[in-house]
Amino acid sequence: MGAQIDEAPSNQLGIIVVIPVHNEKDLLISLKSLANCDRPGCFCEVLLVFNASEDSDEEIISRNKAEKKKVQSWYDSQKDLCFKLFTIEQNNLPNKHAGVGLARKIGMDEATRRFNSIENMDGIILCFDADSECEPNYLVEIEKQFLKKPKLNAASIYFEHALKGDKFEESVYEAILYYELHLRYYKNALRYANLPYAYHTIGSSMAVRAKDYVLQGGMNKRKAGEDFYFLQRFTNNPHFHEINSTTVFPSPRPSDRVPFGTGRAIKEILLGQRDEKSSYAFESFTVLKEIFHEVDNWEETYPFSPYLKAFLGEKELRESINKIRSNTKNAEDFKKAIFTWFNAFKALKFVHFLRDNYFPNEPLAFSVPKLLKEINSNFKTGSEANNLLLALREIDKL
Repeated sequence: MGAQIDEAPSNQLGIIVVIPVHNEKDLLISLKSLANCDRPGCFCEVLLVFNASEDSDEEIISRNKAEKKKVQSWYDSQKDLCFKLFTIEQNNLPNKHAGVGLARKIGMDEATRRFNSIENMDGIILCFDADSECEPNYLVEIEKQFLKKPKLNAASIYFEHALKGDKFEESVYEAILYYELHLRYYKNALRYANLPYAYHTIGSSMAVRAKDYVLQGGMNKRKAGEDFYFLQRFTNNPHFHEINSTTVFPSPRPSDRVPFGTGRAIKEILLGQRDEKSSYAFESFTVLKEIFHEVDNWEETYPFSPYLKAFLGEKELRESINKIRSNTKNAEDFKKAIFTWFNAFKALKFVHFLRDNYFPNEPLAFSVPKLLKEINSNFKTGSEANNLLLALREIDKL
């Protein structure tokens, strides 16, 4: 796909925010939130990728066009914005790939092309969503963190869902409370198990340098989970970080646009198809911790955990480790290769395997306090979901 924007970028361009837009009606809320941001030292652009599949209903195409017109009218009426706005229209994408992954890819590829045209491949690409908002220091803090850490290649940005308000029914806010609690519990349980990829992977809360975007092969075309698969290429790397000095506020709205993710989870909770108050048993993460706490010794011995052998099969386990041994020269490379092999996706599959065969899901009111007690033995909290979530938010801000 060739260039999407004809106008040449400023030589001072340093940040490009990419936002996929599909069948939206409140995009201005997100744009006004970005417009309210403090002005960073560099020039900024916002790229809106209006997208739909070749078989989309005419109503969706019409809404995309109407929203584009409304946004352009708003932009033309503004003065002294902290960003320049561009729109990309792709309302005839092939059905096989049409979706949020391809839309992000179109925008991020264009952002990379624009940075390359001014020879600034250190430029920052931010992933945002058409239903998200942010703190006023969003652009400034992200610019500051990338300037302060020249080797920083990508980052996960701190987020919080609204837990109350008048935009949605009370049931939606209750659902997102438990879903975010599940997300933070899982991430921090992986960190308790000492796995290197214990990071949130939220599509509206990601950042990457243009050069590293290219080095890692760009965004994928997945219709859902594109954020997880994209960021897991970076998380087993010392130059991946969390940016916790600003906040993105994703929407808690229910959605059936994707087969999984936040919107689908909220819809399933509201329909009674998902038990929002339960998650993985804490024992599953104790198993993970026991398996990998001696990973430095795997160069000499095999991990004979019965759970890992049951999951992979002893033959495959031995073959995989032998292959890693033969292809690495030192302990550091060996350990990195182990976690490239047993990556974030395989860890998730293993947790599901443990859930299905050994440790059934348990209420978050039981599992989260167990985790918090391990993180800090002096930690005192009850089992109320709101308090548990606030405690994990505080931990994630550290």
